[in-house]
Amino acid sequence: MDQVTPFHAFDPADRGLRGRSTVGRLVRLAFVLATVVGALGTGYTIGKAGWPLPSWAPTWLIPMLGRDEGSAPAGSVVFGGGSDGHPVHPAEHSAAGGLDHLPVRTGGDASARIDQSASHAGHGAAAVGSAEPAKKVLYYRNPMGLPDTSPVPKKDSMGMDYVPVYEGEADDGSIVKVSPGKLQRTGVRSQAVERRVVTRPVRAPASVQLDERRVAVVALRSEGFIEKVEPVTTGARVRKGQPLMRLYSPEIAAASAQYLSLVVQPSSSGPLLADGARRRLENLNVPPDVTAEIERTRKVPLTITWPAPRDGVVLERTAIDGMRAPSGDVLFRIADLSLVWVLADVPEHDLGAVRLGQPVTMRTHALPGRSFTGRVDLIYPQVNKETRTTRVRVEIPNPDGVLLPDMYGDVDIATGSDQPVVAVPDSAVIDTGMRQVVILDKGEGRFEPREVKVGARGNGVVEIRQGVAAGDQVVTAANFLIDAESNLKAALQSMVAASEEKPQ
Repeated sequence: MDQVTPFHAFDPADRGLRGRSTVGRLVRLAFVLATVVGALGTGYTIGKAGWPLPSWAPTWLIPMLGRDEGSAPAGSVVFGGGSDGHPVHPAEHSAAGGLDHLPVRTGGDASARIDQSASHAGHGAAAVGSAEPAKKVLYYRNPMGLPDTSPVPKKDSMGMDYVPVYEGEADDGSIVKVSPGKLQRTGVRSQAVERRVVTRPVRAPASVQLDERRVAVVALRSEGFIEKVEPVTTGARVRKGQPLMRLYSPEIAAASAQYLSLVVQPSSSGPLLADGARRRLENLNVPPDVTAEIERTRKVPLTITWPAPRDGVVLERTAIDGMRAPSGDVLFRIADLSLVWVLADVPEHDLGAVRLGQPVTMRTHALPGRSFTGRVDLIYPQVNKETRTTRVRVEIPNPDGVLLPDMYGDVDIATGSDQPVVAVPDSAVIDTGMRQVVILDKGEGRFEPREVKVGARGNGVVEIRQGVAAGDQVVTAANFLIDAESNLKAALQSMVAASEEKPQ
């Protein structure tokens, strides 16, 4: 049992301390009472003056202000309306699901304001007194672009809110809307559709060959003997009429004597016989200069000079001094190189674009930096079964003779029409294999995918036969991103349509 110390046992100094402690408690109590009275007076003054309640004021002062919610000034916040439509205490900072409270202000029916705040649930807070009608949320799509939708607000695995899709945005056909910031980040660029000449060069290996029409041979139509060959060798350039050799032919000599006799001693039938003798010399291919010399000198030459039949290069020489030359043997082969053929082996898959008369440019390995132009002269009617190529012949002028037979090079055949057509850059066309699509720029961040039919390609452009017209704006850069957005939008719309068709 505790012992009670008698009063007289206390020390006087201790009694003094106790006295001071009691006085301190009384002072503190008086200070608290003064604070409460001051707060009540301040609240009464605010209530009578109609001032809005400060944010720091405790809510229990509201009944002491001498006014109810309806007497508060218009526009002041009375309580927080939850985004789910239920009124909540202002001290609660957010509604269920992490959504911010909507402020409910004085003036009007509180329940109506709560209903109005509830109508905005799921797609952000809006001004309660706004005159614009709230848009209806159709669904929420994945913020990362995945094919996932939700009828109610939700978050993905990374904590990102699903993006609401409002009524009217999904009813804009195939139009894709992209924000200006995203356009700048992705580097979207557009270009106007123009009418251009579309040519596609078909490249193929080629070789230089002689023009068969410009090759001549020197051969005798009767047996003869070569007395002397002029200093003309293989590879030498000769001109038409230049002497090649001197020869003796018994048959040519006999025909020359007969012609001379008829010319010197004409008879009543002389003109007819003389004409027959002249024709015999022509059949023996005697040069006209030899016949003229017989008429002029009235003598039959023992040997005759055989001239070059045309300008060109001596490709072959078999004539030798003193040799016997049987009829028909080739003594000289001469080719004119002023015009040559270029034979190109065009792949089978490019053959359909090649036409007669198309311009051709040739570059040879032996003459770098030089190019030669010509036109397609013939497409051979046969495909090489080993190489799956078709030979195309091109005529190319060669006035300086630098293109030599069997020289190799490459040709570029300019296929396509020389008439301008509607064309877009190659980068504007998205080819999926089954169809071709371009993205039209409608302005203000709006884009529309458009299926087109393409034609010829070349020079970095593609002919558009159907789908767009000259003057339209097409996207030439980052169009794959917009096409992906369009495909995602179409997929989401189909998913929403399928969900609406399901029976409830």
